[in-house]
Amino acid sequence: MSNYKIIKLVNARYINDYVVELLFDDGVTRQIDFGDFLYKHPHPQYDKYRDLKKFRQFKIERNNIVWGKNWDLIFDLWDLYKGRMPK
Repeated sequence: MSNYKIIKLVNARYINDYVVELLFDDGVTRQIDFGDFLYKHPHPQYDKYRDLKKFRQFKIERNNIVWGKNWDLIFDLWDLYKGRMPK
């Protein structure tokens, strides 16, 4: 028997700056600040999401929070569930 837990992202709500509140199907909520990632990550593809108007245009697709038409920006759901952001 596995200890693997299937989690589902059911809602994402913009809070302020680069903070988004995520609600998971088991009732867990996390407020994640994506700002450090956007300003420290060296790939210029992500620079456009420093613009708060573009940043606020995230959506939930296939159980992920994503930005951009082709999922330009996506994060590991389990890390987000644990409240962790990539460096």
